[in-house]
Amino acid sequence: MKTGIHPDYRTVVFHDLSADTYFKIGSTIKTERTIDLDGESLPYVTIDVSSASHPYFTGKQKEFSKEGSTARFQKRFGRLIGSRK
Repeated sequence: MKTGIHPDYRTVVFHDLSADTYFKIGSTIKTERTIDLDGESLPYVTIDVSSASHPYFTGKQKEFSKEGSTARFQKRFGRLIGSRK
C-alpha cells in the first residue's frame, strides 16, 4: 500500500440521539469532537437515526390517523373552500 494516500481509519463513537445509544465503529469520518467512553478518548459523532431507532429495524411503525386523507383535508381546509361562493 502506498503511504499518505489513504484516509485515517480509526474507532469512532456514533451517538444516536433519538434512542440515546452509543456505537463504537471503525470509520474514516472527520470530527473535532471527542468523548471519554470505556476509559478511552475517542472521536465522537452524533446521528439522528440508526438501527436502534429506525422503524425498519425496531418494528415500530408510525401510526397514521384512521380517517382518510380526504376527510383530514376537509376538516382542515373545508371552511376556506366553502367561503368562496
